[in-house]
Amino acid sequence: MFKQLSERLSSIVQRLTGAGRLTEDNISDALREVRMALLEADVALPVVREFIARVRERAVGREVTGSLTPGQALVGVVRDELAAVMGGDGADLDLNRPRPVVVLLAGLQGSGKTTTTAKLARRLIDREHKKVLAVSCDVYRPAAIDQLQRLCEQVGAGFHPSSGSDKPARIAKSALDEARRGFYDVLLVDSAGRLHVDQELMAEIRALHGLLEPAETLFVVDAMAGQDAVNAARAFNEALPLTGVVLTKTDGDARGGAALSVRHVTGAPIRFLGTGEKTDGLELFHADRVVSRILGMGDVLSLVEDVHRKVDRQATEKLARKMKKGKGFDLSDLREQMAQMQKLGGLGGLVDKLPGAGKIPEAARGQMDDSRVRRMMAIIDSMTPQERRFPAVIKGSRKRRIAMGSGTQVQEVNRLLKQHQQMSKMMKKFGKGGMSRMLKGMQGRMPPGGFPGM
Repeated sequence: MFKQLSERLSSIVQRLTGAGRLTEDNISDALREVRMALLEADVALPVVREFIARVRERAVGREVTGSLTPGQALVGVVRDELAAVMGGDGADLDLNRPRPVVVLLAGLQGSGKTTTTAKLARRLIDREHKKVLAVSCDVYRPAAIDQLQRLCEQVGAGFHPSSGSDKPARIAKSALDEARRGFYDVLLVDSAGRLHVDQELMAEIRALHGLLEPAETLFVVDAMAGQDAVNAARAFNEALPLTGVVLTKTDGDARGGAALSVRHVTGAPIRFLGTGEKTDGLELFHADRVVSRILGMGDVLSLVEDVHRKVDRQATEKLARKMKKGKGFDLSDLREQMAQMQKLGGLGGLVDKLPGAGKIPEAARGQMDDSRVRRMMAIIDSMTPQERRFPAVIKGSRKRRIAMGSGTQVQEVNRLLKQHQQMSKMMKKFGKGGMSRMLKGMQGRMPPGGFPGM
């Protein structure tokens, strides 16, 4: 998400940062480019007008013109106002209520409500240690009921059964009674959706809200829906007292305008960002971090949080001890490192959170294909334990067998073995205290200011 917007704004920011002196003319030129970038990203026109007006008001005042580095000051103004448009940082669900705390999810069909319900359940179970019950009131789509049941089994949440012949209000009342009897902490209600907004849908969701009196009413919206998302947000906001927005499919090829527009239309804060189909793909929304990504400044804080939460520390410490003792870096170790990287969103996901990621050429980004990593893992999986520990034994016939078993070519097996050999040599240097020597040797070869993004 935000790829196109990020590319445009990053180039504008780069020019502004180097500007020693700003006048009303070059401020106007910069804001004209920012305006075009936002409109091309599918941001609603009223949002763009208000944003530009606020930046202009601050930019032509003392805040920028009196600064020692006016270019950087203007970038700071753009960053602050962009974060303000998004509504500041999100907040976790308000669970400081008598149990069961009811959370109602609303949105159009296909927006990702059912998957988001399971992701929320997992987040509440894993991080808040809550007992969670989920129910689907989507009687028009029986497949949604089956999907939620399977997902609840995966994440360890309770599931209240329902069927297409039931009435949504009756299902909700029955689920609420079960949540009370079973001493559940949270009841997640997945409401029905439509392909478009209509009176029947609005009447049904209003009736559910009146019956359940939820502590949280979340509007789930597809980040790739563009202006359709804005129109749907306006309709749901008129029908319900929304307490937050969940943006789904944010890892897709979206222009990002919905994220900037939905907050403005509903007045409700963006609470969570959903990525992928896996149940761990839900993160708390931080406006300042998202804006930093858009402006090409990276999101190191989120990367650090991901590492702390998802990386297996025991496995990492075990490898460190192994290297310190001078033991070899075998193919099992290489596979473990690849698996750890996949948990963090793959190579592309890692790079996107680093400063200067927007400057990486498209050709280089094309090399960051996670399918290659998966193929390399498949090659290692096709080896015997002995071959993983002693790669030197892998010769002609073994290579052919491994390639056939992993559905790859012998050339790919050769490439993996060569890469492992190079990494093994590097790991030996680390283990022998060669890290400091390597850094000293690199100092004379590094470009002024370090590598891009450092």
